[in-house]
Amino acid sequence: MNISARLSDERVLDVHCDEHRLIVDLMDGRTISVPLAWYPRLLHASPQSREKWELCGGGYGIHWPEIDEDLSTEGLLRGAAAPKAA
Repeated sequence: MNISARLSDERVLDVHCDEHRLIVDLMDGRTISVPLAWYPRLLHASPQSREKWELCGGGYGIHWPEIDEDLSTEGLLRGAAAPKAA
């Protein structure tokens, strides 16, 4: 195993939003920042609902029960926006 693989820990440490961004701090010290516009459910949710998140998927996922939104660190790191509505 190489050193970078041992140091990488993509589990969620903390989640918060500002007016325009979702910000996710990872256990390994990295921070992911993505536009809220990529996730319409989060964008249109109240700030109070955005604050009510929980870990899922062994720490690699985030769930917002009040708005039925689930995101993974894998998707966030890949830059995957929410699928377009049909």
